[in-house]
Amino acid sequence: MRGVVALALALAAAPLLAHHSFATMYLEQDTIEIEGEIVEFQYQNPHSWVHVDGQDPFGRRRTYAAEWASRARLEGDGIKKETLRVGDTVRIWASPNRNPSDNRIRLRRIERRRDAWQWGQLTRQEDR
Repeated sequence: MRGVVALALALAAAPLLAHHSFATMYLEQDTIEIEGEIVEFQYQNPHSWVHVDGQDPFGRRRTYAAEWASRARLEGDGIKKETLRVGDTVRIWASPNRNPSDNRIRLRRIERRRDAWQWGQLTRQEDR
């Protein structure tokens, strides 16, 4: 019986162990700002993704993959699959990847200029 309980607990914990900490992939203390056009929006669990064509710090065109919140969290914030569309121009503030050659970033704030829609917030220091 104890073996069955131990096995059940181990199986239940497996998804938690597979989930990563943002701090292991991203420089959480740093913020980059990107403006560009959405080329794909993946509204899914465990994380949604916003793919944006923008420019890197050297002015070269680059497609960024911004890791966002879960679908459940976004739904709780009133965000639907139709909220963002391919072609929307957005401005994103994000934590950069620890590996500079990796295009994945962690989305912390997003704004759409045409209608002033926004999600997330920045600290006072980042807002300057």
